[in-house]
Amino acid sequence: MEAASPRLPQRVQILSESGLANLPPSYIQPPSLRPQPSSHVAPSAPSIPTVDLSSPDPIPHVRRACSDWGAFHVINHGVPATLLQEMRSIGFKFFGSPMEEKARYACDLTVGPAAQGYGSRMLAKDDTVLDWRDYFDHHTLPEERRDPTKWPDFIPNYREVVTQYSKEMLHLANRLLSIISQSLTLPPSYLEDAVGDVYQNITVSFYPSCPRPDLALGLQAHSDMGAITLLIQDDVGGLEVLKDDKWVLVQPLTGAIVVILADMTEVITNGAYKSAVHRALVNANRARLSVATFYDPSKTRNIYPAPELISAENPAKYREVIYGDFVKSWYGQGPEGKRNIDALLIQ
Repeated sequence: MEAASPRLPQRVQILSESGLANLPPSYIQPPSLRPQPSSHVAPSAPSIPTVDLSSPDPIPHVRRACSDWGAFHVINHGVPATLLQEMRSIGFKFFGSPMEEKARYACDLTVGPAAQGYGSRMLAKDDTVLDWRDYFDHHTLPEERRDPTKWPDFIPNYREVVTQYSKEMLHLANRLLSIISQSLTLPPSYLEDAVGDVYQNITVSFYPSCPRPDLALGLQAHSDMGAITLLIQDDVGGLEVLKDDKWVLVQPLTGAIVVILADMTEVITNGAYKSAVHRALVNANRARLSVATFYDPSKTRNIYPAPELISAENPAKYREVIYGDFVKSWYGQGPEGKRNIDALLIQ
């Protein structure tokens, strides 16, 4: 059998060879990591909190959501509902396109992990269990990183929608970081200033229907690397957040955006707010799509606990880290929950 083209996502290569009858071994999670019905809260249980940004004072609600969960929905956030739908729509159109069209935009992993473009494998380790996911990663900020010629041209308005979505997500992220800063009695611009120059990636993830959703995961359990992640999902659902050692299904909420605190916010807040461990399930009958916007520091940025949050009674809990070194560790070792940020803890 000839080797599959390196330009095709690995999940597509394997399934085109093996068919859908059996799950390829490279996608089978270890028993302890498989989604088990008994391991997560029943669907009727409360989902993550919802914060209404149009309320007179959202700060106490954000404080509680960050302290208790590290993830929450926001509604009345100011991002047009039509733009959210357009972003989902162009994602579905891309992943539903013929392979020869999609392959024109395949990412080149020889340039490093999280390369811009279409793919299915981000981690460098060859022995990593693969996620049941295809993705398209867009480098959107700073503007000098942005190259729309690397984004699909065969879907009407694709590039314009992504560009507008990037602007709206940046505005919302800065607004949320201001509220989060104030919830800790820090100046409104504190977290934004601590992050510095924003590196924004927009990743559209497509989770095809899976023949054995009990054995696979769309995305393995992890916490995000940067400062904050803004995510929209469709009505299929599948995002789960770890709460008190139980997996809680994030029920889709029409028009809402999911806010997920990431590792650098945990460091800057000296652990007052923890990054949220989350994962994505897959579905036997329906494909699922989500769009995650990552708000990260530059690779050269030094990240450390806010001095205002350190005292004799509450000493620094995390070592200072250059963000690029942290990213290299994350991609080199793989996520596995929060083991990468735990390595920064001062013993």
